[in-house]
Amino acid sequence: MIKSKILILGSGPAGYTAGIYAARACLEPILLTGASKGGQLTTTTDVENYTGFPKPVQGSWLMEQMEEHAKNVGVKIIEDTATSVNLKTSPFEIITANNSKMYTDALIIATGAVAKWLNLPSENKFRGYGVSGCATCDGFFYRGKEVAVVGGGNTALEEALYLCNHASKVTLIHRRGAFRGDMTMQQRVINHPKINIIWNHVVDEIIGDDNPKSVTALNIKNAVAGTISTLPINGVFIAIGHKPNTDLFRGQIDLDNDGYIKTQAGTSITNISGVFAAGDVQDKIYRQAITSAGSGCIAALDAEKYLSSTL
Repeated sequence: MIKSKILILGSGPAGYTAGIYAARACLEPILLTGASKGGQLTTTTDVENYTGFPKPVQGSWLMEQMEEHAKNVGVKIIEDTATSVNLKTSPFEIITANNSKMYTDALIIATGAVAKWLNLPSENKFRGYGVSGCATCDGFFYRGKEVAVVGGGNTALEEALYLCNHASKVTLIHRRGAFRGDMTMQQRVINHPKINIIWNHVVDEIIGDDNPKSVTALNIKNAVAGTISTLPINGVFIAIGHKPNTDLFRGQIDLDNDGYIKTQAGTSITNISGVFAAGDVQDKIYRQAITSAGSGCIAALDAEKYLSSTL
């Protein structure tokens, strides 16, 4: 059995930053890395928009630096995954994949979210080499090039409009004959001179080169007729939504309709006293490494304030 003042679930920018601030507050935090140590950034190649790094850095390297920083200030990092959480007990009880039983007075949930993908073999092959799930992260690399966006909801519409700042042409591919997003945004997309819309089509295969690895085209399938055509492009952004990693907490904590943890505006405070949420597990709008890190800081400060008033 392990007992701690504060336990952090997740090892992305939010989790590591929460750990650093909690350690500096002398709370002796324990951090469980989860199954995907380092989070989504470990699947990202060049990161150009994290403050303090004027040259591109590898996402996996950046997460290694965050881990090292956390260790250096005293965060106890355990490579294990929470499989059961009881938020109705005091202290909170967590059971892990390695059959460890942990108890904590304060819990920071920073389990992140995962992008929804098309689950094509070619998509996996070129992920990070022309296939992306984040226009804000990677759009800069496609200045003056032609790209495609797959999806029909608000995420896809936002991604398409953002990419117009960089790409010479954006083709929006939607499997239906009408968008599902906000009407105002729909009109902006439909009327934008850089955006071409292909209705009633799905991506059948992503085509590219191996040396260097890069995307060159898409095979797209007409969802009505079944015919396949080829669309030359330099990159494709999959924008069919994200899924927050909150299944473990369902029924115990307030979630919104999309499964994200609800927090009080401007804080990390959830509806359960002593439980805090940070990063992509509660942020469906920005989903950036730097905003996740910032919310990890907020969570640690909120948790420190809570503990100082209760212990």
